[in-house]
Amino acid sequence: MKVFVTGVSGQLGHDVMNELAKRGCEGIGSDIAPVYCGTEDGSSVTEMPYVGLDITDAGAVEKTISEIDPDAVIHCAAWTAVDLAEEDDKVDRVRAVNAGGTEHIAKVCRKLDCKMMYISTDYVFDGQGTEPWEPDCKEYKPLNIYGQTKLEGELAVRKLLDKYFIVRIAWVFGLNGKNFIKTMLNVGKTHDTVRVVNDQIGTPTYTYDLARLLVDMIETEKYGCYHATNEGGYISWYDFTCEIYRQAGLKTEIIPVTTAEYGLSKAARPFNSRLDKSKLRENGFTPLPDWQDALGRYLKEIG
Repeated sequence: MKVFVTGVSGQLGHDVMNELAKRGCEGIGSDIAPVYCGTEDGSSVTEMPYVGLDITDAGAVEKTISEIDPDAVIHCAAWTAVDLAEEDDKVDRVRAVNAGGTEHIAKVCRKLDCKMMYISTDYVFDGQGTEPWEPDCKEYKPLNIYGQTKLEGELAVRKLLDKYFIVRIAWVFGLNGKNFIKTMLNVGKTHDTVRVVNDQIGTPTYTYDLARLLVDMIETEKYGCYHATNEGGYISWYDFTCEIYRQAGLKTEIIPVTTAEYGLSKAARPFNSRLDKSKLRENGFTPLPDWQDALGRYLKEIG
């Protein structure tokens, strides 16, 4: 299988390329940079073909993907700086990447009759209540520009394609790039106390585990919308931090606070990021391991 992957300089795209390589699949990676440099610290470089591509350029997208003629596209590229997306001078760019770029890719997939997998987010919902969001729920009420533009990407995929997977994820961490765990480790090493919100609930997602699932999925024709995070139950960011510090052996005091008490964020955050993942089992896919186990493996990976 020949798979074209966008966003390979990010956490998930990097791991998807590595998973394809392990399986002997033909993977071609892309990102906006003209040359791929691997992880930020240079510790891991995927030895597979790479092409620089600005997904907001419709002509470049059509030319690049048409020439590659893949069997499937896994679209990981996105604007994910949630607070920065709220700035007036950034909104058009965010929409061009998350909505426009996705639409450009979907149009080429339709022309080539190839599968497309679009990585989305729990932010397409309003984040209220306590019930887990079901993958086929249509009650979209994004709280911020990031969520709205990711939803616009979803709608473009649904409108243009039949052979698609939409996979919503949440609380992502991986080897490549910044994430909550790395931030908390840095803070824990330099501060005696740390304040962490305890009223936003969800489940972490390790990109190493997720990449395995995504490649499992793209090799099938079990199309549709799915939710994918690690197993292990629903937790708060406070709970997550407690386990990070426990496993890392840090003694930093963790103070639980509400989102209102914490303040700071420009973009509204969802209180309810619970995602119902039962559709994965129903379609024969192996769920991701518990998040506690994933955290332990990740901490060993980053040393």
